[in-house]
Amino acid sequence: MVLKRPTIVLGADHAGVEIKEYIRGLLLEMDYVVEDVGAFGKESVDYPDYAERVGLAVRKKRDKKGILACGTGIGASIAANKIPGIRAALVVDENGAKLSREHNDANILVLGGRPFNKRKVKKILQVWLTSKFKGGRHKKRLEKIFGIEKRSARLK
Repeated sequence: MVLKRPTIVLGADHAGVEIKEYIRGLLLEMDYVVEDVGAFGKESVDYPDYAERVGLAVRKKRDKKGILACGTGIGASIAANKIPGIRAALVVDENGAKLSREHNDANILVLGGRPFNKRKVKKILQVWLTSKFKGGRHKKRLEKIFGIEKRSARLK
């Protein structure tokens, strides 16, 4: 039986384009379906636009995951996490990649694009893609996060 890989939605601002393109190539080598929402050049653009595109695409379908990049990853992670149902994790090492999936069921991986180390990014990506949510006590914590989302939506 062949397991279906999730579609990976990629997005980045101008500062993350280079790392996004590198990741795109790695994903294609691993036979993932890739949906690239931009940016596609070095001209200055705004990271919230790409975080929203990736976040909305991931939110709509359970079989999609996302990867975002901006200069530090901080802005993209903040913006993506404004979308209910999104759990974007800014990851800087393999342990963070593993725990973001196992404990937080992160559905968007966020990386900083300036500077980046190809070998390190490849390892982070491999760990993030292969780690699975553990459930158990972590499921209860995710349910609390969903509760925060619902309560805060009523504040509008």
